[in-house]
Amino acid sequence: MQAEVKWIEDFKFLGQSQSGHSIVMDGNGGATAPSPMEMVLMAAGGCSSVDVVDGLKQAGQSVHTCIAKLTTERRETAPRIFTAVNIHFEVSGDNLDPSLVEEVTAASLNKYCSVCLMLGEGVSMTHSWEIID
Repeated sequence: MQAEVKWIEDFKFLGQSQSGHSIVMDGNGGATAPSPMEMVLMAAGGCSSVDVVDGLKQAGQSVHTCIAKLTTERRETAPRIFTAVNIHFEVSGDNLDPSLVEEVTAASLNKYCSVCLMLGEGVSMTHSWEIID
């Protein structure tokens, strides 16, 4: 996998993916676009959500929605890395089995989500979940 990031102006950068997609990032605290750290956080939420939806569907569950809400703790001094990340999954569907939701959300963070597993090498990764009616 490859990517390219080009400086546009000020602290704005254009990221271009190997698959041909582009996104603007703002290194000035996210004033005009997501910051690089926000992108990392959204990547973790996206990657883990794929695992949760796919895992529930493979288990025969009827999933209607899956929202990953991510919260973090960061170091106060540079480098301002994440020290802890929690992903709270809100899922809804027809008669979802709570034990399967627990199993699939945990497996995402501990076994399948490549973004979370990379972050987990230096970040305390946790999760929580709820079924929304």
